[in-house]
Formats: sequence, structure tokens, C-alpha cells
Amino acid sequence: MYAIVDVKDKQFKVREDDTLYVPYHSDADVDQQLTLDRVLLLSNEDGDVTLGTPTVDDATVTARVVDHVKGDKVIVFKKKRRKRYRVKRGHRQQYTQIQIESLNADGEAPPPTDDVDTDDEAETTSEDDAPAADGSTEETSADTDASSDEAADADTDDAPSDD
Repeated sequence: MYAIVDVKDKQFKVREDDTLYVPYHSDADVDQQLTLDRVLLLSNEDGDVTLGTPTVDDATVTARVVDHVKGDKVIVFKKKRRKRYRVKRGHRQQYTQIQIESLNADGEAPPPTDDVDTDDEAETTSEDDAPAADGSTEETSADTDASSDEAADADTDDAPSDD
């Protein structure tokens, strides 16, 4: 089983237990699990190919970040002859090394491991913090509209008439 996956606008052919060097993920930590959901093509063991338009629905690839590495140095050398101009600069591209853990054709991600800490207390809110759902906010806004109408009537009574 293999898949073609789009990772930061670059396409990779992946199988389970493959190790890839993908463009740098600055927000991913080492040993963090990534879910790649832009699966462009999916093939099963029988050789049946599912081609996405543009992606395959409910297909994901689960990977784990192994390390952040730098590529080979690229030398940039500029020279203008007879002008005494020479500039030598180097550059090393950053990559993220990932290992493919599983290919999921039905969209179900494997159950999360115990490595990920979830804070259930932060997600729950009390009823006191939530706005009232009984429409009491609408009544207060209607009361303020009525009071503003009365103030507008009072302003017209105080104005001198042209009679």
C-alpha cells in the first residue's frame, strides 16, 4: 500500500515505515505525531488506485517527527572579471525528518498515544461564564430601545415649534 502526499506544496510517495525529509515544520516538535490529510493518490495491496480530485476523501497519513536537520551546503559564488569583485556565500536548507507510521484509507486516525497531554479542565466552561440562552439579552436590548425612543420623544417636545 502506498500514497502520494502533498506536504507544503511538495509531493512524496510514501509507504508505511518510510523515512522522509520534508520541508521544515517550525511548529512540529521531535516525537510529535503529524497527520497529513492532503492525500492525492492512494493505492491498496491489490493494486487498486484511488485518484483524488484534488484529494482523496477521508484519507490520511500519520507520521512522527524524528528530527530537524539541515541539508548539504550550497555554495553561491559571484564574480565579475576585471572588476575585483568576488562574493562567496553558502546556504543550508532546513528539513524535517519524518517517519510514516500508518496510511488510513477510511479517514480514521489511530487512537492517540499517551504522549499527548490533553487538558480537559481548560476546555470545559461553567454555566456562569456562558451567555444566557433564554433570550434575556434580547429583552435588555428591547428595553434600551424603548428608553431611547422615549428620550427622542422628549427632545422633540422641548424643541420650539414654528407656529
